[in-house]
Amino acid sequence: MLKGKTVIVTGCASGIGLETARLVRQQGARVIGVDRTMTHEHVDELYRADLSDERIIDELAQALPAGAHGLVNCAGLPPTHPAERVLKVNLFGLKRLTEALVPRLADGASIVNVASLAGFFWHHHVGDILESERVRFEDVDDFIRHHDAGDAEGRSYFFSKEALVAWTLQNRWTWRQRGIRMNAVSPGPVDTPILKDFLQTLGARAEEDARTMDRPGTPRDIAPVIAFLLSDASAWIRGANIPVDGGMSSHLLCQLHGI
Repeated sequence: MLKGKTVIVTGCASGIGLETARLVRQQGARVIGVDRTMTHEHVDELYRADLSDERIIDELAQALPAGAHGLVNCAGLPPTHPAERVLKVNLFGLKRLTEALVPRLADGASIVNVASLAGFFWHHHVGDILESERVRFEDVDDFIRHHDAGDAEGRSYFFSKEALVAWTLQNRWTWRQRGIRMNAVSPGPVDTPILKDFLQTLGARAEEDARTMDRPGTPRDIAPVIAFLLSDASAWIRGANIPVDGGMSSHLLCQLHGI
């Protein structure tokens, strides 16, 4: 399905990123991996980078091969990390890298953002999301102090994913003339190395979700949806946020609307 394509996967060393790299390579793509960890598993070429550093991001954007057909923004930090780093990696760094790479992507390329069920209530925070669009890297800490995006109850993580969902929707047609599309996948709780961080942060909320769901997801539940969005079969899907969460978002919608 991806034969002959080149796909960049950030966060390729573990979890969803690792499984995505494995699957898209199996489907015939050349995989360019980006991660802080040096691992060559399932990638054809690896770039080591810290996506919380704007200088490193800018250098990375110029170093990555031009003409890629896909970009998977999977790198991310869990809510147990300091809020400033969470926002820089999960949101501001992701956006900076993507915007720097777009001119160097192939026409018809697909960008897939790995968001989260944590971004479900993005529409409740539109004001803060719009404010975040004007924030520079050096001002992230100041933004956190003046907005609902701090460490309490994992709020920095939730905000990063809310803003990412909104950004995906906003860019539904931004690069349409070149055929470049952007979509998001929003996993529910997934059994990856960072699942314990969510359980630690969310406590009772996580326990309630666990009782509601039949099981946590696995990277193998998520990666095929990402691969589909990278493929030409999804060419008319633009600005979509696809939940891959075992029905949890549908459950929340039913609760909200009394059906």
